[in-house]
Amino acid sequence: MDLPGPAKPQTTIFTVMSALAQRHGAVNLGQGFPDESGPEHVIEAAVAAMRDGRNQYPPMPGVPELREAIAAHQRDWYGLAPSPEDGIVVTAGATEAIAASMLAFVRPGDEVVAMEPFYDSYKAAVELAGGTIVPWRLEAPAFRPDLARLGELVTDRTRVLLLNTPHNPTGTVLDRAELEAVARLAVERDLLVVTDEVYEHLVFEGSRHEPIAGLPGMWDRTLSIGSAGKTFSVTGWKIGWATGPAALVDRVKGVKQYLTFASGTPFQYGIAAALGSGREFYDGYLADYAERRDLLTAGLAALGFTVYEPQGTYFVTTSAAPLGYEDGMAFCLGLPERCGVVAIPNQVFYADPAAARPEVRFTFCKPRAVLEEGLERLRKGL
Repeated sequence: MDLPGPAKPQTTIFTVMSALAQRHGAVNLGQGFPDESGPEHVIEAAVAAMRDGRNQYPPMPGVPELREAIAAHQRDWYGLAPSPEDGIVVTAGATEAIAASMLAFVRPGDEVVAMEPFYDSYKAAVELAGGTIVPWRLEAPAFRPDLARLGELVTDRTRVLLLNTPHNPTGTVLDRAELEAVARLAVERDLLVVTDEVYEHLVFEGSRHEPIAGLPGMWDRTLSIGSAGKTFSVTGWKIGWATGPAALVDRVKGVKQYLTFASGTPFQYGIAAALGSGREFYDGYLADYAERRDLLTAGLAALGFTVYEPQGTYFVTTSAAPLGYEDGMAFCLGLPERCGVVAIPNQVFYADPAAARPEVRFTFCKPRAVLEEGLERLRKGL
């Protein structure tokens, strides 16, 4: 049968590696989900909501308590002021926010410039909207943005700049000067900016997360995307959000209503409680992950990987070239059977995923014992 529509989508690398992990009993140091559950007060807030009967559809933009909490969070941390009434929409994770924003703003034939390597849903969402993704590549070893190159990539067909800072998978955090350069270009060329900031609270010493929405001329043209899953170790709850001026958020709502409409009512109450956690929670969270980062990066370096120290996120990009592997995909596909460890090849985060690259991503969002076990297995098997 000749089926209409686009070709069958490729199975994602995360599905492939999860299957290999199960088959070989591997330690999963590839996928970005914590092994631990979220803070007790967050879990209990969701449980209480369930017991109170808050189990039906929430309002499409999200329950008022969560929208108020998101607005307070943006104000307290960054001095931003999204309106809880019409400047915030709660989504089924950041992935839905990204997809809905691309479907809302990108027309067939439009171009979206995105930082490459990029999370694999970016390209899929742009193409679903009929657009073309244009890679703005961050090159090893520094993985800093080439601002002159960005100016060259923007054409008359460019509709959106899709930023990701802190950046997955490289760990780069755009600094103030870089953000100001992007903002100037966006204003000069009248571009929309969609910014994925889900790792906003995982920024290590020497770096600082600053939303581009707060820069001069940017509020009216920026949609900011956040998520609770990474910060509060509840990735399965899939609670994300988009914030910005009402004119942009309304467009996203118009798409979202035909995607999920709404989801996760009791979880939304849990995240409302989570966002109100004191600074001591965030300080402890960051200090804990800094220790895990140091454990994993030192261990991988001792094994012979080239390690690119991340400024943010809970991922570390390495190169397997010093170990004799120029093809990260082949390296990662063989790793579960050879060593009992899962990692993710960075080449899947590029517009051309078939091109071999030696970079490999590991995650440190695992307990120390799991990280130590993974390192020991690598030591024995490499």
